[in-house]
Amino acid sequence: MTETPPLERRLRARGPEVVIEAVEPVVDGGRFATKAVVGDVFVVTADVFSHGHGVVRAIVRHRRPGSRRWSSSPMKHLGNDAFRGEFVPLTVGPLEIEVAAEPDELADWAHDALRRLQAGRPDRFDAELGGRLVAVAADDLEGSAGPNALEGSRAVRDVGSRIAAELDLRALASLQELSDVLAGRKLHDESAATTYRFRAMVGTERAVFSSWYEMFPRSASPDPRRPGRLSDVIDHLAYVAELGFDVLYLPPIHPIGTTARKGRGNTSPAGPLDVGSPWAIGGAAGGHDAIAPELGTLADFGRLVHEAGRRGIDVALDLAFQCSPDHPWVTEHPEWFRHRPDGTIACAENPPKRYEDIYPLDFQTSDRDGLWRALHAVTKIWAERGVSVFRVDNPHTKPFAFWEWLIAEIKREHPRTVFLSEAFTRPKVMHRLAKLGFDQSYTYFTWRYEKWELTEYFHELAHGPGRAYFRPNVWPNTPDILARSLQHGGRASFIARLVLAAGLSASYGIYGPVFELLWDEPAGPDSEEYLHSEKYEVHHHDLDDPRSLRLLIARLNAARHAHTALQRNAGLRFLPVDNDRIIAWTKQDAGGTDIVIGVVNLDPDWVQSGFVELDAAALGLDDGDPLVVHDVLTDDTYLWQAGRNFVRLDPAGVPAHLLVLEPS
Repeated sequence: MTETPPLERRLRARGPEVVIEAVEPVVDGGRFATKAVVGDVFVVTADVFSHGHGVVRAIVRHRRPGSRRWSSSPMKHLGNDAFRGEFVPLTVGPLEIEVAAEPDELADWAHDALRRLQAGRPDRFDAELGGRLVAVAADDLEGSAGPNALEGSRAVRDVGSRIAAELDLRALASLQELSDVLAGRKLHDESAATTYRFRAMVGTERAVFSSWYEMFPRSASPDPRRPGRLSDVIDHLAYVAELGFDVLYLPPIHPIGTTARKGRGNTSPAGPLDVGSPWAIGGAAGGHDAIAPELGTLADFGRLVHEAGRRGIDVALDLAFQCSPDHPWVTEHPEWFRHRPDGTIACAENPPKRYEDIYPLDFQTSDRDGLWRALHAVTKIWAERGVSVFRVDNPHTKPFAFWEWLIAEIKREHPRTVFLSEAFTRPKVMHRLAKLGFDQSYTYFTWRYEKWELTEYFHELAHGPGRAYFRPNVWPNTPDILARSLQHGGRASFIARLVLAAGLSASYGIYGPVFELLWDEPAGPDSEEYLHSEKYEVHHHDLDDPRSLRLLIARLNAARHAHTALQRNAGLRFLPVDNDRIIAWTKQDAGGTDIVIGVVNLDPDWVQSGFVELDAAALGLDDGDPLVVHDVLTDDTYLWQAGRNFVRLDPAGVPAHLLVLEPS
C-alpha cells in the first residue's frame, strides 16, 4: 500500500478548527425560516475565525430540501473576522442554506512565505510545500461545479509549477492574482469543515411588493336599483387597473346567514331588506366553499379571476374562519363550537360588544383533526380555483400551531400563495404570526400620526430585528377603521396618508372607493366605524366624482411600478427637516441607482415650509451637486442640490412631494 504523504495525511485528518458565529439573517436560531424573494440577491453574513493567527475561508451554499447537490458561493472577508456572501434564489419555495468554513492552509503559507521572502530569509521547503498546496487547491477547484472550474484549475496548476520550481515574488504575485478564482474552489474536506445551517422560504415578487384595492362586490353595481354582483366586479376591473393596483381584495363572498342578522350600523334586529355582514358566513346555500347566490356563481368567479389575471391583477379572498348560526357546520359538527352551560352555542364577543350573528370556532375541540382538515380543505379549494392571495381575518385569535401547519400545507402544493395577516394586536403576537409563515402583516400605521412616531416605527420595520421575516402592508383605512387622521383633515389628510403609505412601504392598500371619494364621517364622535358602513349595507359609488383622488392614486401607483426603490423597504432612510410638521425620506434600490425622495406636510390645515437636508455621501454625491427632481404627483420639475433644499407644502393643493432623481 502506498503511504499517504505527510502533508496530505495532515490535511485530511484535521479536525474542526473553525468557529462560525453571528450568522445573519437567521430567525430565532433557525427555529423559523427567514424570508427571501426569487430573483433578489440574498445576503448572508457571519463571523468566522480560528485559534491563533490562521487564515480561514468560508462559503455559503444553498439547495432545495431533499436535493443532494449544493450551489456554492465564496464568502468575502470584510475584516475583523466578518464574512459576507450572497446568491440569488431562482425558484419559489423552501430552501436550505449553509455557511461552511475551514482553515485556508494555502493562504496561510502564502502569507508567511511572502514575509520570509521580503525579509531575505526564505525557508528551503517553501517552494516544495507551496507547490503541493497549490496542487491540492487546483484539485479542489476542478472538483467544484463552477462554470470555469477547469480553466481556472489549469491556471492555478501553472502557477503551482512555477512556485515548486523556484519560489520568487513574481510567482507569489501571480498566485495573488488568482485569488478570485481560488475563492470558488470546493471545501477540501467536507467531514472536517465547520457548518451552520438554517432555512429560508423563497417567495414571489407579490409577497414583497404589492398594491391592494379592497372593495365590496355588492356595492359595485352601476344601477342604483340593485346590489352589485361578481359580473359587475369584472366590469370594475378596468377601473382598478387604471388606478394601478395589482391585488383586488374582496371581503367574504360566501352565503350570509339570516339568524341574528345585523342591520344597518350593526343594529339588531335586522330589517327585512337588510343584507347582513359578509363576515357572518354560511347559510342555506352553503358555507366557506360556496358563493352567495346574490353575487353570482362559481363560473362568474372563474371569469373574474381570469379577467383580472389578464390585467396583471390577483384576486385576493378573505379567510374568515368563523360561522353564522346558519352555517352547515353548526348542525353537522356542533362539537366544533364552544357551548354555554345551557348547551347553546356561544356567539362571538369582544366585551362590551356582542356579535350574535357569528359563532367562533373552537380550536380546542375534541375533534381538532377534523376541524383542521376542514379548514385546510376550504383554503385548498379556493387555491385550486385560482386564488393565490389570501387576507386572513383575525389570525391572532387562532392557535399558532394551526397557522404554521396550514400555511406549510398549502404552500407545499401551491408555493406561490401569499398570506396577509390581519392582526392588530400586541407586537410579539404579530411577529410570531410572521415567523410562522405569513408573507405580509398589517401594521400600526393607521394609528401613527406624528413625525417622531412615523419615523421611529418605519425605521423599525425597515431596519429592526424583524426585517428578515416581518413584511409590512400598510393601510390608511379599512372597513373597520376610519382613522382619526381622516375624520378631521379633509382632502389634505387623505393625500398625506396615501403618500406616506405608498411611499414608505413596499406593500400598501386602500379600502375603496370610499378612500378616493374621501369618506370621512364616523358613526360617532369617538368611533372609528364608518357611518353607513358598507359592512352592513349596499352603496352605489360615483367613480367620476370630480373630488376623487383617482388621478393622484394612478400616478402614485405608476411610480411604484416604475421605480425599484419603492418596491423594497431596505433602502429607506429618513432625512433631517427643520420643521416637525414636515417628514421627509429617501428610498434607494439595492444598486443605489434608483432614488426617490418623499416629503409630506403632516398639518392638514396650514402651509408648512422648511429645509430638507439631503445626505450627499449616502446618495453617492458631492455637497452642492445640482439635482433635477421630478414630482410624480404633480408632474412638476425642480432644481435641487445635494445638501439643503427649501420646500413649501400647501394643504390646499397637494401637500406632498414624491420626487424622482432624473439622470444627470
